[in-house]
Amino acid sequence: MATTVFSPSAALPPTKPPPQSKSQVTTVSIPFEKPRLNLAAAAAAAAIAATVLTAAPPPSLAEYKVYYGTAASAANYGGYGGNSDKKASAEYVYDVPEGWKEKLVTKIQKGTNGTDSEFYNPKKKSEKEYLTFLDGFPRLAPKDVVLNNLALSDVDLQDLIAGADKVTAEEKPDEKGQVYYVYEIEGGGGHSLISVTCTKNKLYAHFVNAPTPEWNRDQETLNHLHQSFKTIN
Repeated sequence: MATTVFSPSAALPPTKPPPQSKSQVTTVSIPFEKPRLNLAAAAAAAAIAATVLTAAPPPSLAEYKVYYGTAASAANYGGYGGNSDKKASAEYVYDVPEGWKEKLVTKIQKGTNGTDSEFYNPKKKSEKEYLTFLDGFPRLAPKDVVLNNLALSDVDLQDLIAGADKVTAEEKPDEKGQVYYVYEIEGGGGHSLISVTCTKNKLYAHFVNAPTPEWNRDQETLNHLHQSFKTIN
């Protein structure tokens, strides 16, 4: 007897392949949270920015004017009997801060203590710079002798030296070999920078003085004034 073999494809209806589904894109919604403002950090940044914007700029040459001193005798004070063009006849120069006022030097002052020029800060008159000169000094004496002699005719300098916490003296030649004595006097009540030199048979002494609070505030400017002094040979 013959055996009939059924093919599965014959017994069952042909199956259709499942329809291909279109590719689907799933969108996931991610919640977004706005960044929170760190108030402390923002306040600190604002404070730093305000400090940078309002801080006083460092002194520049535009904030100074050059003073030309003639070291004229009392007889020739004000240009009488001499050259009235101060720049052309100048024997020394130093810088003066913009806004400082010039104090009128009288003939009596010039004849007694040799004051030739003086400027002061109108906000604090004891913050000042001035120059004195004396004839008949061909060369500098020892540093301590020079300082003591300057104090003889300057009561304020006497008081400052008497109450000083520290006095330093240094000898500094310039690029031409001219010697300057540089003094710094530190006291509880004030600060003084002094530069002394001799040339043309004259002794020139330039002073920069300030009470302690003004020195602590303005020492960069005051040092600039001190270093700006030089004689014209």
